[in-house]
Amino acid sequence: MMKVSFAEKLKKLFGSKKTESEEFFEDLTDALIEGDIGAKNAVQIVDELETKCREEKITDQEKISGLLKEIILSGVKEVSFKPEEGKVNVWMILGVNGVGKTTSVAKMAKLFKDKGNNVVMAASDTFRAAAVDQISMHGDRLGIRVVKHQMGSDPSAVVFDAADACRSSGGGIVLADTAGRLHNKENLVNELKKIDRVCSSKADEGCYKKILVIDATTGQNAVRQAEVFNEAVGVDAVILTKYDSTAKGGGVVTICRDLGIPALFVCTGEHYENISDFKSEKYVDEFLGR
Repeated sequence: MMKVSFAEKLKKLFGSKKTESEEFFEDLTDALIEGDIGAKNAVQIVDELETKCREEKITDQEKISGLLKEIILSGVKEVSFKPEEGKVNVWMILGVNGVGKTTSVAKMAKLFKDKGNNVVMAASDTFRAAAVDQISMHGDRLGIRVVKHQMGSDPSAVVFDAADACRSSGGGIVLADTAGRLHNKENLVNELKKIDRVCSSKADEGCYKKILVIDATTGQNAVRQAEVFNEAVGVDAVILTKYDSTAKGGGVVTICRDLGIPALFVCTGEHYENISDFKSEKYVDEFLGR
């Protein structure tokens, strides 16, 4: 069954409930929770909205929607990163298996190559043959160098060699595709901490970023993933995949508000070109159906 978007629920709510009624605000809270914003944030957002509407005697749908946009937008953060020229930039790409992590690495690789950057992809998920094969295939298609080791080898050694390859060719950006086996959390966390140390030591100062890929359709699961990875190594930004789904990812509101992690890119399809900068206002407008 297709999930109904928050925008559709909001439209229905405006059409069926008096905007000054207690019931309207209660139903709005429920709709926000179902829209993956999470209970705590939904209650805070609606409390603030209700207080302002009561104080200023606002009952007009358009004004309420505009006020709701302002409140949600104040907690949503966007960020833009640019590799520094002539330096070794290392981006560790994090995320659980199945969120589109390797495809996102390939999309970023093409994006930066097209902007004139020297790009090296590091096949640091050495535990899944499919992951290494997939990134190698993308490298062949895009004409981008892929550094890989044999299956089961040390993932941090792959990043080490990729960073050396990048430095020897005058700098650029290393995109390291890492493993994401959350069911074996302790091992994963220890492994990521080791890769983190290597990335940090091999990148030039200020040129290391940790970026988490999340599936925009998974809501509170995505929030929990962000908590785990952020606790393990710290996360500088998130990338939203599968953003073309009808259920826009309200989870990013929670990630921004609770963890202070901004969003960097959105991916809307399978093609290499289907990646764009995350824009807070556009995101909130789409979430609200404005």
